[in-house]
Amino acid sequence: MSYFHTYVYLIIFVKLLFVILAVSHMYMKANKKTDSDLDKTIVYWKERVEFVFEILMALLLIYLFNPRHDHRTLIDSHIKILLYLFGFILLITAKWSAFFIESIWFKDTQNIIGEEH
Repeated sequence: MSYFHTYVYLIIFVKLLFVILAVSHMYMKANKKTDSDLDKTIVYWKERVEFVFEILMALLLIYLFNPRHDHRTLIDSHIKILLYLFGFILLITAKWSAFFIESIWFKDTQNIIGEEH
């Protein structure tokens, strides 16, 4: 199996994980358990998995539609450039704060670095 196929399977796995988390969150909402620790954990990981999926998809689009390389697809050059830029737009508009600023490990790191001795 090539690296490319492995990468595509990784993207599919991440998206399936996101769907499972999203359905779990909807189930918790339907049962009015949105204040529970379990639902908060589900929402936390759902947001991060969605972020990872967007990054993986953006990188895939950038690879597939790089205008410097001809992958001999049926897509014309105008569409190719638009989709290439779409990958960068996904990277720029991704929820970076959800992964870094709100992340528990990031807050712990900030607390460790910010301690005065």
